[in-house]
Amino acid sequence: MSIGNSPEDERPFEDERVEADREEARPSIGRVLQQARIAAGLTVDDVSSATRVRMNIVHAIEADDFTPCGGDVYARGHIRTLAKAVHLDPEPLLDQYGDEHGGRPAPTPAAPLFEAERIRPERRGPNWTAAMVAAIVAVIGFVGFTMFQGGDDSGNNEANVAEGSTPGDSASPTTKTKKPADPKPEPSDSAIAAAPRDKVTVRVVAADDRSWIAAKDHNGRMIFDGVLKKGDTKTFQDSSKVQLVLGDAGAIDLFVNGKQIEENFQRGSVERLTYTKGDPAAG
Repeated sequence: MSIGNSPEDERPFEDERVEADREEARPSIGRVLQQARIAAGLTVDDVSSATRVRMNIVHAIEADDFTPCGGDVYARGHIRTLAKAVHLDPEPLLDQYGDEHGGRPAPTPAAPLFEAERIRPERRGPNWTAAMVAAIVAVIGFVGFTMFQGGDDSGNNEANVAEGSTPGDSASPTTKTKKPADPKPEPSDSAIAAAPRDKVTVRVVAADDRSWIAAKDHNGRMIFDGVLKKGDTKTFQDSSKVQLVLGDAGAIDLFVNGKQIEENFQRGSVERLTYTKGDPAAG
């Protein structure tokens, strides 16, 4: 009869030591995100601008402090967003967060929390566009009716002359109906093709998907900071230089000084670009 613990009793403690050593060897979530950001050549300011996550929260997460996130659901959402911004798969980090903070929360999708503001119903004012279209249709109809009536009067006068009456017998000379002038086309972004050579003109089109963009002039002053939805267009012009940051460069089409920029940007990539006057060249 043996005294003390048997070898079988000691095995669970050995397994726990191995697991503890494995946990110590695994880098923390914040460390992984920080190393990936540095490897991508991005600053905390760049990541904050691209993801709309405040800089103090980015600094806190990279220090493994998730308190400023405001709860597990928001912490998971921030981890997912920051991982995608630095080209990482967020799932292993989310699994690690669950292991370290009490498992996964209830399966509530995080996307509606961040998109609730976007899908909130908006107040709609009067539909002025429909009213303007109706007014234009009415004017066109009136002009057409007037032209038709003028054409009938001219035909009647010609018939009277053919039957033997003299042109002087008519009550009034036949008047020529003036053809309405063609409406002048409204200026559009296509006029960039004739952009002035003494300036730099940049047109940004969200062709494939929405994307955050920021633009600065030659003095470094911010002239735009926001999100373009799919199909939206923004045009920037400066005397010498336009600086861009594209949050999702693969979704963007660029036209600089009337010329389309043929760049094979990857979807989800963050690009910092500078354009000057003349033939476009990215800096």
